[in-house]
Amino acid sequence: MISNNKLRMICGAFTGILLLLQLPTSGYAATAASTSTELNEFVSAKWAPSDFLTSSNGKSAVQANELVQLLNEAADAAGYDQDIINKLGSTEIKRENAAILLDQIIDVPFSEDISFLDVKDSTYQPSIEVIATSGIMKGISSSRYGFGQTLTYSEAAIVAYRLYQYLQPFSPIEASITSIQDALKSGRLNSEELVELYLDRIGKYDDNGPKLNSIITINEDAIELARKLDEERKKQGARGPLHGIPVILKDNFDTMDMPTTGGSLALKDSIPSDDAYQVKKLKEAGAIILAKANLHEFAFGYTTSSSLGGQTLNPYNLERVPGGSSGGTGAAIAANFATVGMGSDTGGSIRVPSSFNSLVGIRPTIGLSSRDGIMPLALTQDTGGPIARTVADAVAVLDATVGYDRNDETTASGIGHFPDSYSDYLDVDGLHGARIGIVREVFGTDQEINAVMDNAIDELKQSGATLIDNVAIPNFEEINNFESLSNWEFKFQFNDYLETLGANRPYDTLSDIISTGMFDTSIAKQLKDRNAKETMDDEAYKDIILFRTKLAQQAVLKMMADYDLDALIFPTSAEQIVEIGGNQTIGNGFKLSSFTGYPTVTVPAGFTSDNMPVGMDFFGRPFSEPTLIKLAYSYEQNTHHRQAPKLTP
Repeated sequence: MISNNKLRMICGAFTGILLLLQLPTSGYAATAASTSTELNEFVSAKWAPSDFLTSSNGKSAVQANELVQLLNEAADAAGYDQDIINKLGSTEIKRENAAILLDQIIDVPFSEDISFLDVKDSTYQPSIEVIATSGIMKGISSSRYGFGQTLTYSEAAIVAYRLYQYLQPFSPIEASITSIQDALKSGRLNSEELVELYLDRIGKYDDNGPKLNSIITINEDAIELARKLDEERKKQGARGPLHGIPVILKDNFDTMDMPTTGGSLALKDSIPSDDAYQVKKLKEAGAIILAKANLHEFAFGYTTSSSLGGQTLNPYNLERVPGGSSGGTGAAIAANFATVGMGSDTGGSIRVPSSFNSLVGIRPTIGLSSRDGIMPLALTQDTGGPIARTVADAVAVLDATVGYDRNDETTASGIGHFPDSYSDYLDVDGLHGARIGIVREVFGTDQEINAVMDNAIDELKQSGATLIDNVAIPNFEEINNFESLSNWEFKFQFNDYLETLGANRPYDTLSDIISTGMFDTSIAKQLKDRNAKETMDDEAYKDIILFRTKLAQQAVLKMMADYDLDALIFPTSAEQIVEIGGNQTIGNGFKLSSFTGYPTVTVPAGFTSDNMPVGMDFFGRPFSEPTLIKLAYSYEQNTHHRQAPKLTP
């Protein structure tokens, strides 16, 4: 092993060399600091020859036989048994010849069509495209490859280090859509392998081990779908960011090739005639529906227990609930059973499991994303959206699933509010100059939650935001006194949903399901009370529709205008995560979004003293997703509170 003193001397010398040259090492438009880091990693690697680099030879030309020996050392260390063959002897090696050498071991599924102006000999073009696409050695600029230039010792070291990284087995732990797409594009990974990696984790941690019990159904066609998408990538490249990306759906999203159960034994064999609109959009984007996740039966609660799926456990503590009602999706994505997930939200069902599992959740403005094909709870409040480990991943899913759908008339209001891409608002400095209101009246009294929020407020300030404390929602007490619309709407809208299942539907009405007794006994009273409603043509229901929505929307818009605010913040749940079997409450913050139909982005804000996650909501005006995404992304990137659960390593 090279000594620490020699390591510092070599890296310091190379940093100076790179700064003098002002060139991106091996074609990466990288800073001297990043290339110095790679050199640091190389010289400290056990497989790297200790005498390959010295403080004096970094910018000298490396010979072909030396490069080949080094690359084979890197490949062997990575567990790859194919040798790179040297046909160039001991001559100084040029960049185009290095590409041909590397092409022996790199298998890129779809090479980018790269036209470097200085590549005059087309013989080298295919290998140059393969190696540039792989990311191991690109051009020295966007238009020049560096054709004819000799490779230096320092550049050879970085190429070898990148080859070693490339040949390492891919880990799905905390892998983002971008990192996965980079691996798929470079040939380091294919979607079939990715699906198998996730299925292995489900088998290891959901079916066995801690037995999180988050998954209801595995898609038996997932591997075959992945193979087809891999073949498509080879022929024409990727459709977009979600090509070949595995997704887990809450099991109240209709899937025409898998049962959609709502977590109920009564619907265990119910297969809809078509996909939910958002599922269809995901498939069109190239996503793979990997599995359907458990939920609180019929989306009635926050603890995620169902007659079909049982009790889902929180991967951060197996004695705690995962939140709900999208708790299966939350636990599964936190435990890295898929890249991203989908949940639905009526009264917090995306936001709460995101908070309880250190995840990002987006509850879109009602009208931004279609609810067609999502089993209803109360359509006045229902919406569906992404649950992910990062804001960027959630945004990629949001991009794919928003849009007008003639089968959901609320989406007509979204026309004119769909940007080219929500990813355009991923701004690490997005908090600079932002004005954010703190809604203390929904914080509650839990000292642990409030301590996390106080720290988050300080972090927001440090990131450049102006915080206006204790802003009050006008008429909030009156708004809070209105009851949930699911008490009124569920029976009638659920019966309409059953009708959409067609002639082969298992039941015609909610009454039929209740008569079977095939549901969790804990929701029996809720089912019967809702089924007892005889009509929605009732003054009490009309009062909620007419007055609650108007009061809530006007109160939020007026308060935000009075203080000139970009967003409001508060804890997703004002209460800590309860033990299995306990009664989970979350406070009143969820009502701001649920009662208005306005958007919320939930992000990890930290942990309580017993290491349980706490989430923070960014809430805003209708169709203000771009602003909320900008703020949430900036907060995430400046804090990095997300931590993977230790129980599912």
